[in-house]
Amino acid sequence: MTGQVADVLAPASLGPVTLRNRVLKAATFEARSPHGKVTDDLIDYHRAPAAGGVGMTTLAYCAVSPEGRTERDQILMRPDIIPALTRLTDAVHAEGAKVSAQLGHAGPVANAASNGVAAMSPSRMFSPLGMRASRRPDAPELSRVIADHARAAAVAVDAGFDAVELHFAHNYLVSAFLSPLLNRRRDSYGGSLINRARLARHIAIAVREAVGDRVAVIAKLSMDDGVAGGLRIEDSLQVGRWLQDDGALDALELTVGSSLLNPMFYFRGDAPRSEFARAFRPPLNWALNTAGRPFLRRYPYQEAYLLDHARQFRRELSMPLILLGGITTKETMDLAMREGFEFVAMARALLRDPQLLNRIRQDSDTPSLCTHCNKCMVTIFERTHCVLATEPVVLPGAEFVGRSSTFAHQHPS
Repeated sequence: MTGQVADVLAPASLGPVTLRNRVLKAATFEARSPHGKVTDDLIDYHRAPAAGGVGMTTLAYCAVSPEGRTERDQILMRPDIIPALTRLTDAVHAEGAKVSAQLGHAGPVANAASNGVAAMSPSRMFSPLGMRASRRPDAPELSRVIADHARAAAVAVDAGFDAVELHFAHNYLVSAFLSPLLNRRRDSYGGSLINRARLARHIAIAVREAVGDRVAVIAKLSMDDGVAGGLRIEDSLQVGRWLQDDGALDALELTVGSSLLNPMFYFRGDAPRSEFARAFRPPLNWALNTAGRPFLRRYPYQEAYLLDHARQFRRELSMPLILLGGITTKETMDLAMREGFEFVAMARALLRDPQLLNRIRQDSDTPSLCTHCNKCMVTIFERTHCVLATEPVVLPGAEFVGRSSTFAHQHPS
């Protein structure tokens, strides 16, 4: 990348959408949608970073299919929810920010017991989340899943979203198909990398055809699963090239890790094993107490911790890229701009302090208050929040709703 370095706090175009700056609130499971409903609490969760100055916030994990929910309280994109979603997009727009809907199918990360329907994975496997085996979809059912993504994107457009983010990461369904460890098929969706990438490419193209140029289309792509035998960066780079050449996307958001097998690979920082064990019922709590260390590994935190991986994509691709992972200071944001990334995304720092970007505007040396203790991860089972904050951010009309969840929900960066 050459030319003048972009100002991260200046307006920028993301496909057909103009954002007031280049800072995005990354998708973070909110745990504020009981029975799949859009609550005032969920709306205020997104109003907070919008009022705090971000260019765009992201509504996390909007399922495209009933079996694609991580669990039963996840929002399912369907026409009858449009009025409720419109309340959310209107609230964010009133604060001057844009809003994206993250669309995806949980695949093997779905809790089948909670959903009341079998989870789906490229090849049959036992899922500890629902304590039962997943099922292997055939080609016609995968065509239905592709169409479900397109329909969900159309719902997002009608509800006033400015962008959709396709979830191709963390061993959710599309990411599981990309993984040679999880995808042992021998049909047109398995075996070679070009076959394993077929689902991702067809979904991106179908979504673009459904939305045209009315909204931006982003994909969140895993660069490395962080698991032996899983997707590695060389193959992910090739998938990125194909997605770029297909021309359906406006940007790629780059991440790592597996919700199934190595979630801490994309969080970095402390691994709250004992807190997680207390949040589960038997037998999962027993398993976490006895074998939690290999699953919840500890990776030291540093600023821009995914930069070395992401640089390889920046060298290979010309399309806009979004850097996340340890973006908490103006200095790190400026580094991302110098490295040629068009946007940055953050989550935990904004969970700790939704006003962080406004404070950075006033003083570029402003530090983040986030300590990367990762205890916020455990709050996804009731209501996602920072445990270090003395008081949660409450905006007028907030409605606090408790709920239950599964370990499937993650929120990186």
